[in-house]
Amino acid sequence: MGVYYFTALQTWKPDKVARHRLFIRANELKGVHIVYGEFKQRDRLCSICKKEYVGREEKQTDVNIAIHLFRSAIQDRHDIAVIVSGDSDQIPAIQAVKALYPTKQVRVAIPIGRRADQLIDVCDSYSRIRELQLKSCQLDTEIDIGGGEKLIRPESWV
Repeated sequence: MGVYYFTALQTWKPDKVARHRLFIRANELKGVHIVYGEFKQRDRLCSICKKEYVGREEKQTDVNIAIHLFRSAIQDRHDIAVIVSGDSDQIPAIQAVKALYPTKQVRVAIPIGRRADQLIDVCDSYSRIRELQLKSCQLDTEIDIGGGEKLIRPESWV
C-alpha cells in the first residue's frame, strides 16, 4: 500500500507554504504519496466581540483518508493499516472497514498531545508517538534531488 501523507496548503501564508512544499518534496523523494485537501473560507463570529470575520478550515482531508483506507481494504492492498491521527472523524471509516473486512486490522498512532479515547476504542491497537520516536524518524539533513541540487532541512525542523 505505501505511505500516504494527507495535507492541505495554507496558500494565504507564502512563507509557510514554501516550507510545507519543501517538506512535501522531501517526502515525495522518499516514496511518500501526497493527497491534497484544501482550505475553504468560512464566515465566523467572534465569541468575545461578536463581530464577523472570515476564517479558514481544512476540508477534504478526513474524507480523503477514509476513502483511501476503504479503497485499500476493498482492493486487498493491506492487512494492517496504521493511521497517524488523533481525530475522531476517522471512526466511521474504521468501523466500516472492520465490519466489512474483519481480517483487516486498523491501528492508530496518536500524535503527541492528543488523547483520542474514542479512536482508541474502535481500533485493533494503538500507540502514542513519543518525542524520541520523532527525532529518530526525521528526514536526512540533505536530500539529493538530482541535477546537482539538494534539499536542505531547515535548522528549525531539528
